[in-house]
Amino acid sequence: MLEAALEVLLERGYGGLTTTRVAGRAGMSRGALLHQYPTKEALVVAAVDHVSRCWGDELRTQATALPAAGDRLLRVHELLWAALSGPIFYSALDLWVAGRTDPVLRETLLPFERAFIRGTRALVAEMYGPELASRPRAREAIDIVMHTMRGAALALLLRPERSAAIDLRLLTDIVVGLLAEGEPPA
Repeated sequence: MLEAALEVLLERGYGGLTTTRVAGRAGMSRGALLHQYPTKEALVVAAVDHVSRCWGDELRTQATALPAAGDRLLRVHELLWAALSGPIFYSALDLWVAGRTDPVLRETLLPFERAFIRGTRALVAEMYGPELASRPRAREAIDIVMHTMRGAALALLLRPERSAAIDLRLLTDIVVGLLAEGEPPA
């Protein structure tokens, strides 16, 4: 049911998502769907949350194959970019835009968004490894990476033909420089 909701969200956007469409896609009755998710907002947030958790599990699995040194940071950023420039980002984007004018959706999204950011920060820190993640400016570096990737993924909406929307080597060099610094100025 959650995957069906995400599929409908990606195909039709939040405005075109209905519980009837999702129930039909999932092969269940609308009543059964509404019993578990009484509102459209709760359904779509649960769907994005479900996919985000699966994404996190998959990234953790892929992280086990990362090199211990060398290009580890670049490889981490490549994994993140592949994930953050795909369906999770675009489904979340549609919800953020809809939440701008829909107060019920916005209030439903806020706890999910906070948890997603915290979870992604922790996942990236885990993938960076303890030596880099313990650096004084690690959180700032992680936030810069996430914000830059979100912006680049957004730019792809207007120019999907671009083969490289983000220079991951440059982003990695910036992060290396930031992680080499001491405490941020007060």
